Amino acid sequence: MVVSEVVPVVAVLGRGVVDAADPVLTADDLGLTRGDGCFDSARVVTAPSGAARVVDLDEHLARLAASAAAMAIDPPTHEQWRHLVTQALAAWSTPGEAVLKLLLTRGREWRPSGSTAIVTITHRGPALPTTRGGAHTPPRSITAVTLSRGHPSDAFTDAPWLLGGIKTLSYAVNAAATREARRRGADDVIFTTTDGFALDGPTSGLVVARDGVLTSTPTGATGILESVTVAAILEAARGDGLGAAYDLVPVPDLYTADAVWLVSSGRGPVLVTVLDGRALRVDDDLAAKVSRYAGF
Repeated sequence: MVVSEVVPVVAVLGRGVVDAADPVLTADDLGLTRGDGCFDSARVVTAPSGAARVVDLDEHLARLAASAAAMAIDPPTHEQWRHLVTQALAAWSTPGEAVLKLLLTRGREWRPSGSTAIVTITHRGPALPTTRGGAHTPPRSITAVTLSRGHPSDAFTDAPWLLGGIKTLSYAVNAAATREARRRGADDVIFTTTDGFALDGPTSGLVVARDGVLTSTPTGATGILESVTVAAILEAARGDGLGAAYDLVPVPDLYTADAVWLVSSGRGPVLVTVLDGRALRVDDDLAAKVSRYAGF
């Protein structure tokens, strides 16, 4: 089935599942007019029978709650979110991979009525290749370019009002970076700091393999979002006897690393095989391990 033919599921707190073509926001909703809101995304896996499950829902709800708290937005309870997700899943039966989005805005500006909460499920395609059980599949890969975020690696230390580590609805810069990557003939972006370190991607975390250690950029001072999937990879790697750490990675180290991945909950870990026009190392066995660590 062609992805564009699959109609998304939309559910709104207080209304339940609605027709995907129905309007769900008012013209004065602050999420629309100011980008004043936050969201989170999780992977949905649907069996051929139509039974769907959300991967790591509790972790994504916790991250969304932290974002809402940092933005001083009154959110639904976890129980309300779970009920809305359950309603959406009951209306979803397309086998394969999908993305669940939990959207929260501050609500209306002209006539305050509380926050707006929406759940959507959007089809991504057939189930992704898996490395479970020792079966080996070719690693999925992309090309990328480095783009500066225009700030040093510790820019968020004394500036919590910049909302570092928060998954806000204000994604204009991320979208612009992705367009710039495409203009340069690449698929994605690795953001860098003005003092020479790697950060993350517009919609993904970063994992770098060097000398038997998997490393990802630390949160906090860098302002990057904590990645649920990256955390799962590092935890599983430690359990498998590999080194795993959060540490700043100098940009030159990306070009000489054993492997580089951009990681998201929807697509999992994807190998970066070309960066800024330079071919990177690819270790198929290591790639298979990292995919398994992420549950793909």
